[in-house]
Amino acid sequence: MTDPTDIWKENVIRENEYMMRIKKHGKMNVDALLISDEKHWSNHSDDRSPKQLVNTASLPGIVGEAWAMADWHFGYGFPIGGVVATDVDNGGVISPGGVGFDINCGVRLATLDLELGDIENITYLAKEIAKNIPAGASGKGGVPITSGDLRKVLEEGAKGAIELGWGEARDIANIESNGILESDDRNLSERALQRGVKQLGTLGSGNHFMELQVVDQIVDEDAARAYGLRLGQVTAMIHTGSRGLGHQVCTDSIQFIEDKYKKQGDYYISEDWDIELPDRQLAAAPIHSREGQKYFQDMQVAGNFAFANRSTLTQRLRNVLQTNLGVDGDLNLLYDVSHNIAKMENHTIHGKNCNCCVHRKGATRALGGDHKELTTQFSNIGQPVLVPGDMGTSSWILAGPKNGENRAFSSSCHGAGRALSRTMAKNTIDSNKLMKELDEKGIIVHAKTPNILSEEAPAAYKDVDEVIKLTEGANLARPVARVRPIIVIKG
Repeated sequence: MTDPTDIWKENVIRENEYMMRIKKHGKMNVDALLISDEKHWSNHSDDRSPKQLVNTASLPGIVGEAWAMADWHFGYGFPIGGVVATDVDNGGVISPGGVGFDINCGVRLATLDLELGDIENITYLAKEIAKNIPAGASGKGGVPITSGDLRKVLEEGAKGAIELGWGEARDIANIESNGILESDDRNLSERALQRGVKQLGTLGSGNHFMELQVVDQIVDEDAARAYGLRLGQVTAMIHTGSRGLGHQVCTDSIQFIEDKYKKQGDYYISEDWDIELPDRQLAAAPIHSREGQKYFQDMQVAGNFAFANRSTLTQRLRNVLQTNLGVDGDLNLLYDVSHNIAKMENHTIHGKNCNCCVHRKGATRALGGDHKELTTQFSNIGQPVLVPGDMGTSSWILAGPKNGENRAFSSSCHGAGRALSRTMAKNTIDSNKLMKELDEKGIIVHAKTPNILSEEAPAAYKDVDEVIKLTEGANLARPVARVRPIIVIKG
């Protein structure tokens, strides 16, 4: 007899070589689509995230299909790699679990006009970067700002940080949403503000990192040229988000929305909103409700902090590189993209126009080259899609469609995706052995704790090259260039 929690497995069919469809059944309002070939499916189908994907398909007002990108794995409520859109004008909801605790966690890629051989002492440079880039869970080492400065970055995002001296105006055009989300910070909790004032310009811990990399493969020459990438070139990648401020915003929001739900049998019911959900962690509020609007505004505020944080870290890195490399240390921002956010967007669903709230949790926006938000640099090329891999192999730069949008609400993967839980990785991977292996590959790693090395080991992640292949096969984004790490800074 089939376990009731596994009924979804009876409704899985293969859509094509690169995609699985879970047909609508039970409380699902739409089908679900999951990016996976047979090999990937056989290796990861026991993960709990496909069931989470099925659960997201029960959200009120959901349109199109519920999606899981190729890097899908288990998360809070939503699977990481999940993309869900709800109809803003017809009963759609917004769910904090569809964004996650690290609001506007995202990635920046900047380029240098030099090659690895142009750096005389890479070991010394690595030490200097590690010394000047605060990393770790505590958040110590943030740039000194006043409460007024904090309000400025909460309202103005990257622009606010730049006006405080932490970034350069030329960067703005190459940041998603130009680095600012319309917001109102008056309702943010005092605890969130206290955490934020100490942490601007800090990297954090977990999977966050700063890397110097080298371009080791060009796949799309035209796109690489438009992006200013060439073989052998040194790049810098920054992966971080809204730090403690964003975590506190999510914690506060989840509490006041989840409190609206009571367990009744196998479901969680909100009588106020007449919503029934299979998982408390999916707790959602109607977009136009007081609670829905408060969460959206608070999320936007935290998103601005994340844009400002990445801007500040970029300037800190610029300062180190210019001190040590002179004019060759000037960083040129290619792109900054979020992969934990909910955005109001317009999409065509089954031939009809829809004002959608698109949740991307561990998923990256991938706009077409004709989208009005992109600069002419990306015309007929597509938006840069930044996909971190792991510290022992490589990361990728992809491109959105040359024109138009892909069927997943203009979304793509955001990373390699975990293959092992942090606990399992910590218990099975020898950090000392790993450090030696990385050193033999010519990768210099500075990490705060040995546990981080084990938890973030290459073996803890899926094969990023496989994830890219699946993403391309599903026609979500196309590969442009691969970069391999040479210096890694971890918390």
